[in-house]
Amino acid sequence: MNTPRDPNPSTPATDRLSAAPAGLDTRGGGWRAALVLAALSVPAFGLLYPGLGAALGGALFPDQATGSLVERDGVIVGSALVAQPFSDPRYVVPRPSAAGFNPVGAAGSNLAVSNPTLRERMAADAAAITAREGITTAELPVELISASGSGLDPHLSPAAVDVQVPRVARARGMDEATVRAIVRAHTEQPWLGVFGEPRVNVLALNLALDAAD
Repeated sequence: MNTPRDPNPSTPATDRLSAAPAGLDTRGGGWRAALVLAALSVPAFGLLYPGLGAALGGALFPDQATGSLVERDGVIVGSALVAQPFSDPRYVVPRPSAAGFNPVGAAGSNLAVSNPTLRERMAADAAAITAREGITTAELPVELISASGSGLDPHLSPAAVDVQVPRVARARGMDEATVRAIVRAHTEQPWLGVFGEPRVNVLALNLALDAAD
């Protein structure tokens, strides 16, 4: 087998290895460029860009940018995006929350449908809700015993609200037809008539019921 011949036999190998390739800047210019880039990028993308985005979002979407907060008589009572518990029979009750309605710990239960703990909890909730609303298990919308992925879903389907209307009407001394009319007025339709499902924001509905009571 032929061995490759050294093109520069007169130059020691160590000298050839240590010699800088032609055209390489060995004066530290690469460090200067990196430092300049960092000095420009950090304030531009770490301060200016997010600050501009926050200011633009606040100007175009002031309610959403501040958390879609809901006020009554000048007092913040919640957010249109976060469910909260209601125990008074005068109010519509939202879906159960695996996070205990705590926004800091928003999450699902991560329990499979075959998990005995989940099945026991759902069975207990179903028994309590059917007794409370005076309905059968077959009439119970499944969302009333199943938590959402976030545990903070602020909406219910019209069907899940409808089974609660008789109880709410009795507790408030209102006619059921009046309560159903308020529910219809606060039923949000699918976006563009196609995307999503009809839904009712529980907090907004309960506040409207208070205003009409």
